[in-house]
Amino acid sequence: MTLTLFLEQLINGLQLGTMLFLMASGLTLVFGVMGLINLAHGSFYMVGAYVTALVTVSTGSFLLGLTAGVLAAAGVGALVELIVIRRLYHRPHLDQVLATFALILIFSEGTRWLFGSSPLWLSPPQMLTGFVTLPGGARYPLYRLVIIAVGILVAVGLYLLISRTRLGMRIRAGESDREMIGALGVNIARLYTLIFAMGAALAGLAGAMVGALQSVQVGMGEPVLILAFVVIVIGGIGSIKGALCGAILVGVVDTMGRVFLPAFFRQFMSPAEAAGVGSALAAMLVYILMAIILAFKPKGLFAAHG
Repeated sequence: MTLTLFLEQLINGLQLGTMLFLMASGLTLVFGVMGLINLAHGSFYMVGAYVTALVTVSTGSFLLGLTAGVLAAAGVGALVELIVIRRLYHRPHLDQVLATFALILIFSEGTRWLFGSSPLWLSPPQMLTGFVTLPGGARYPLYRLVIIAVGILVAVGLYLLISRTRLGMRIRAGESDREMIGALGVNIARLYTLIFAMGAALAGLAGAMVGALQSVQVGMGEPVLILAFVVIVIGGIGSIKGALCGAILVGVVDTMGRVFLPAFFRQFMSPAEAAGVGSALAAMLVYILMAIILAFKPKGLFAAHG
């Protein structure tokens, strides 16, 4: 293993981690304030990717496509909250799971009906197609570094929003005692719609940016959603700081495991056996990590409530 390869995979892990943070931050915000288990969160990721790809191809402007994708995800999220989610707040979690799972099917089949089953392909904007030279001479794509920078900016923005603004005060109060802030005159229904739309917008931003790295296709949000749930369990449900730390941890561990575990097993196994064992263990690595952390910190690394 060379230093250059290690640095390259470390940055890949950070890029995956920041993308997972965009997904997990919205998910943990919704669950922490509203107590809602939203399995359809990955569908907003898909909406952001599809709208970004379509608008970018139509206009030739990635920035316009990115803006449209985030706004579309936020708008769809607000509509879903108004039409479906609002009826689930006082229902058991099983009802929430079943209803939001049904939304996954509706979004997937609706997207397939509108755009077909063939994947769409989106290239990064021309100004971000360059490379940055890493120590050792390897060239790393500039666009992936931009994704990391966007994730950091979003993390700082969420921190300032929640800790320094009136809306953030209401969000924190809603986590602690929603009945009390309702009695003080805060419109709980409007606050919930805004929070849900904000979470959907963050998922749409993740999908919009990752859509330039992989194909945009039906069902692309479900695998990411599973990792996002792992992130919020590791970080602590309802904690934005926990979502950031958990996402970086999961991203780095997952990336490093998939690259270096097969190479490790090749030291004492045949290449075919090493590839099989290494790949299988790498796929389980983040879940093993989650189990170890929960064994010592049952509420996650940064529990939102004690």
